[in-house]
Amino acid sequence: MVGAQDAGIDKNNILLTRNGVLPVPIFVTEPAVGYGLGLALLHFSLPEEAGDDSASSAVRTPRPNITGIAGCVTGTHSWGGALLHTHSWNQDSIRYIGILGKASFHLNYYGILGNPQSYQLEGAFLYQQVLFRLGETRWYVGPRYTFFRSRTSLNNGLPSTLQNFDVDQNVAKGGILANYDSRDDNFYPRDGTYAEFVAEFARSVLGSTSDFEVQSAKAFHWFPLSPGWVLGLRADAGFSQGNIPFFAQPYVALRGVPAAKYQDRNQLTTELEIRWNVTPAWSVLTFGGVGRSYGRLHSFSDAPTAYGVGAGFRYLLVRKIGLTIGIDIARGPAQNAFYVQIGSPWR
Repeated sequence: MVGAQDAGIDKNNILLTRNGVLPVPIFVTEPAVGYGLGLALLHFSLPEEAGDDSASSAVRTPRPNITGIAGCVTGTHSWGGALLHTHSWNQDSIRYIGILGKASFHLNYYGILGNPQSYQLEGAFLYQQVLFRLGETRWYVGPRYTFFRSRTSLNNGLPSTLQNFDVDQNVAKGGILANYDSRDDNFYPRDGTYAEFVAEFARSVLGSTSDFEVQSAKAFHWFPLSPGWVLGLRADAGFSQGNIPFFAQPYVALRGVPAAKYQDRNQLTTELEIRWNVTPAWSVLTFGGVGRSYGRLHSFSDAPTAYGVGAGFRYLLVRKIGLTIGIDIARGPAQNAFYVQIGSPWR
């Protein structure tokens, strides 16, 4: 049942039942690239087999089809633009994601001593993924291909920790992906599990300049502690071998920690989040996590520990697909940061 206090939320389901485009402002708050603004134009639609449910229906459809174009620019002169499409077919038994774009980022390489050295990374990228459900299970398996034609410019010379460095490189990876998905909605789950296992190989036959391998595994689990409280748990691991470019190595991703600050051959991260659903539309949350990167610059026991703790809130925009927006404020080892979030940051 939809109560009077949140009946207005479901009016926004017009996004799913009308042939329109939703303009979504992008607020870039990632410390690694600075603050910035952008805009996404998104078209949402439901799969044909979902039917024409009324706006007041409490039934959620976890996988809307989304087509969009997006672009943004930041105060560090970083910028990016992309075309994207996600789609599902045959009662969600086939899932597709495609992205084509171009970007230029002004970043820092931290090295063994943790001293930032600025560099610019730019290029065009392509992402293609198709997953197939295994029978009537919640498991999906399929191929993934990524391509990034990169140009890297170091502003203050080549650090001694960077070996086999090339200014122009093609990073082309093909691989196999398996995931398990029992979430009750795709954007902001209250219950269920998402787990993903990926093995990727970069080879010249795929278009890559160098040969290397990357494996990753991540798992997110949400379960309700009571009607108003939800606990979320996250575990994330990444491993690499071969002649991998420094910018493509695994890194610790936590709110409050600049992206790629803690980066090495391997990384391990864990995080916890507790959410209180104050009303059907509003929720507040607190979170905390730790991680380490290791393998070449540091052994695991000697590697510095990254951490991030903080709090935030969400507002439910579209009930039928669980689309929320909100802000997280976090504290890391050396700074505070805030993030404008669409749904859960765990992806």
